[in-house]
Amino acid sequence: MDTFALVVTVAVALFFTYTNGFHDSANAIATSVSTRALTPRAALAMAAVMNLAGAFLGSGVAKTVSEGLIDTPEGSKGMGILFAALVGAIVWNLVTWYYGLPSSSSHALFGGMVGAALAGGIKVYWSGVVDKIVIPMFLSPVVGLIVGYLVMTAIMWIFRRSNPHKAKRGFRIAQTVSAAGMALGHGLQDAQKTMGIVMMALVIADVQEYGNTIPVWVKLVCAIMLSLGTYAGGWRIMRTLGRKIIELDPPQGFAAETTGASIMFTTAFLFKAPISTTHVITSAIMGVGATRRVNAVRWGVAKNIVLGWFITMPAAAIVAAVSFWVVDLAVL
Repeated sequence: MDTFALVVTVAVALFFTYTNGFHDSANAIATSVSTRALTPRAALAMAAVMNLAGAFLGSGVAKTVSEGLIDTPEGSKGMGILFAALVGAIVWNLVTWYYGLPSSSSHALFGGMVGAALAGGIKVYWSGVVDKIVIPMFLSPVVGLIVGYLVMTAIMWIFRRSNPHKAKRGFRIAQTVSAAGMALGHGLQDAQKTMGIVMMALVIADVQEYGNTIPVWVKLVCAIMLSLGTYAGGWRIMRTLGRKIIELDPPQGFAAETTGASIMFTTAFLFKAPISTTHVITSAIMGVGATRRVNAVRWGVAKNIVLGWFITMPAAAIVAAVSFWVVDLAVL
């Protein structure tokens, strides 16, 4: 196997992780920053550290990505498929970041994998795609919306006789913990997705065997790149999550972050399902905001976000397929 092709593919995978970090940094800190629980730079630094720690908490999601979605391709063609899949995901990340749209980096990657595999004539495990990607894609936002609503309702009932100013101060402090949990869950989920891609590249290059445990260096470099991207910050998307859907106060921010973190840990450890952190936190914010009154949520903004979710996988798949055909003509 051409070592150069392996190095390029791994480098592009790490760049995807970096874009994932700055694209999704808002998921962990937008609510804390918007409620002034944390300063932007302090929030980003905290999120970067917790992303790094979260990447070492498990490997079930990485295994799903590397073994459960497409057949492991072989040779230079296989490396070209991985390269094209990553290009599709990166392009979509950059487009949605530019427009401040909180789309899913995860589903951009999965769409890229499926599109490149189909273009390259590689078997797609459709049952795995449906069970591990499509069903959670629809289910997790619904769960986030309902659980966010219930958590916020419980907080309102528990603190109904509390002094509002004291309660808000307390929740502003508590948000430091909930934001850290959200960032830890983001590291657990999203760093593993790139680990799975890097493992596929190593298997194609005969550096690793199919089914081997993930080497420590792979975990480390993926975690570091995700953390660096997170610290770079995605301010455009942060404004959308923190302000445009609804104006959050500290109790609402705490409820949304606690909901998002709980769902990410549950899906990663119990189901090994690679869910979208973007979908979960966005839907949780909507659910929390609806407790104030239904029309407090700017549903027009929410509609545009949800439409972006639906087109993410096919859009990334198309870019990935075109990228593979270009690589196939030029190199393979």
